[in-house]
Amino acid sequence: MGRHNNQLPDNLPQLQNLIKRDPESYREEFLQQYSHFQSTLEVFRLTPGEFNKSLDESLMFLAQVAHCYADDLKGYPQEIVEILKAHNTILDNNMRMTFCKTLILLRNKDLLQPTALLSLFFELLRCRDKALRKFLQNHIITDIKNINSKHKNAKVNTTLQNFMFTMFKDSNERAAKMSADIMIELYKKNIWNDAKTVNVIATGCFSRTIKVVVTCLKFFLGSDPEDENNSDDSDSEDEPNYKEVMMANKVNKKSKKRDKQLKKVKQLFVKSKKKKSNAPVFNFSALHLIYDPQGFAEKLFKRHKQINSRFEIKLMTLDVISRLIGLHDLFLFNFYPYIQRFLQPHQREVTKLLQFIAQASHELVPPEHLEPVLKTLVNNFVSERNSADVMAIGLNAVREICSRCPLVMNEDLLRDLAQYKNYKDRSVMMAARSLIGLFRNTMPDLLHKKDRGRPTEATIAIEPLKYGQSKAKDFIPGADVLLKELNSDDDDFEIDSDASDDDDQWIDVDHDDDNDNNDDDKEDKEDNDEEDEDDDKKKKVRSAGKPLKRLKKEKRTKLDRKKEKAMKLASKKVEKKEELTAETKAKAAQVSIEKILTDEDFKRIDSELVKRQMTNAKRGVKRPLPEETRGELVKLGDIENIYKKKKHDKQSRMESVKDGRDDREKFGYKDGRQNPFCSKTNREKKKTKAFQMIKHKNRSKVKRSFKDKQISLRNHLIKQKKMK
Repeated sequence: MGRHNNQLPDNLPQLQNLIKRDPESYREEFLQQYSHFQSTLEVFRLTPGEFNKSLDESLMFLAQVAHCYADDLKGYPQEIVEILKAHNTILDNNMRMTFCKTLILLRNKDLLQPTALLSLFFELLRCRDKALRKFLQNHIITDIKNINSKHKNAKVNTTLQNFMFTMFKDSNERAAKMSADIMIELYKKNIWNDAKTVNVIATGCFSRTIKVVVTCLKFFLGSDPEDENNSDDSDSEDEPNYKEVMMANKVNKKSKKRDKQLKKVKQLFVKSKKKKSNAPVFNFSALHLIYDPQGFAEKLFKRHKQINSRFEIKLMTLDVISRLIGLHDLFLFNFYPYIQRFLQPHQREVTKLLQFIAQASHELVPPEHLEPVLKTLVNNFVSERNSADVMAIGLNAVREICSRCPLVMNEDLLRDLAQYKNYKDRSVMMAARSLIGLFRNTMPDLLHKKDRGRPTEATIAIEPLKYGQSKAKDFIPGADVLLKELNSDDDDFEIDSDASDDDDQWIDVDHDDDNDNNDDDKEDKEDNDEEDEDDDKKKKVRSAGKPLKRLKKEKRTKLDRKKEKAMKLASKKVEKKEELTAETKAKAAQVSIEKILTDEDFKRIDSELVKRQMTNAKRGVKRPLPEETRGELVKLGDIENIYKKKKHDKQSRMESVKDGRDDREKFGYKDGRQNPFCSKTNREKKKTKAFQMIKHKNRSKVKRSFKDKQISLRNHLIKQKKMK
């Protein structure tokens, strides 16, 4: 036993194990090791830049047993903190890592306050040690996550956020960049997702360090929803088919390996189910939390014009500015003429610039500020001197701008663009038709009559909004169907009802043939009566002997009667439309006020709205047009949407060509030799030789031998003889 105790000072892992089991019995050994640590530390202070193995082992030993002798090691954590503060830049990398691990162990045992440790670690991010910086970043994120696991610790969070704000202005690029990464990671993990964190990150967009600026701009841009969808699809492909695995487990032989596999599949299935049930993440929540979006956008745009940075960084800055303008309905009028200068088909990344101008469009932008941009876009893109793809992209961009600011479009320009609906190229044709479809649902009066389509009950109720006018309603659209349902017991308001029911229930506003015929009969009758009266007047005038010229002037022509008839018909239609919409609004308002709507009522209202979109629709229209909704983000695919056959680029065509050559023989010279590896003739070798080696043989007429001359002469004479 005595021999065993004598070995303990040299065997620290064994002593550590014994102390954790019975601290009081091994107190003397611990004090001996602590005194040894003190003496070793004094030696280390003389040469802090060198690695000390004895100190390295003592540090980890004391950190492991510190909770057993908390009273004796009160000053131990602070002593290590002071060493790191004093010698952090000159310490050996391994020794610095050991000091940090020691402090983390003490923090995990609640022997050190989180603010003191995290503040020190933020300062250590200045060190030129990539492994240490990564290690500290992971610990800082994990520690703050654990602090806020049960409830938000506002006091600690405020202290650390204030310290982080000072680190953003640090002269050391690595420390500032790492601080930005930590705050962004904490935001993504929903630990620090408050407005203060977002606005601290927003200050990083004006940093002198380009890396910090790029990191903060990427944070505000977020991730593209299309990319997220693609990643979800790729994950779903890797997910196992739960039913197939269960069926295979029933049929196949039972084994421990198969049971493990089945458990793993069940876990993956539950995990994927949870992922699908999660609520969708709001894409621009960070931009929503900025305190002063107008000031932030103006400062960012001013900095963008002053600093000469890389093109990619400029694009990112313009993207953030355009999202801010569209999201918060900001006024930044200098932004539009700035981008207008770059709207050329040959401009690099021009589709992204078109996306930015569409994102920065909203209903409160005065149309006179966007009209020059729209005209430049149409003149430079939508012209037959350009390719069909460029024209389609231009029309798509016009559509995206007009979907957010419809007042920017004028009647003449829209009718000119609508004429491309019959263009020879499919992509241009579809882009023009999508533009027509947009204005059918927003401002149909701007379109030519033939482009408005057959009016439906939904389109006749459209009221074009003026500048600054809101779409607020004091009723639920379509709620009037519930009032009809209360008045009638039969169920005639489903989408799949018979045509006879539709004739009884719905009013055809523009195509009422019977009424038109009646109106025609009335007009003809009135015209005949007027003609009879004129004849009577003529007879009286003749009897009096007066001239007929004045009466001929008063007589109406056939063209005048047609014009009057058209005006009366149009006024009747307008009155009928106003009466219909006013009556519908009154009924809907009555139901919205008097009744508490249930889920079934809302389903009935939705079916009613769909039916109104389909009523009087053209034959062949199989589904209603989707309701126009303005998203916060303009998808780049909507602008680059070119209708072409899939796999029609050069690379895919070459791949298909190569696939067609698989069964063919190798292209090249084919000789009739049975053995392909036999020697070649001099004539074949001559083809592979350099020209300098054989050019003297090609000069056949210069130095011919006597025999060659004889042969050529003989051939010439034979040829002459044959010709005779």
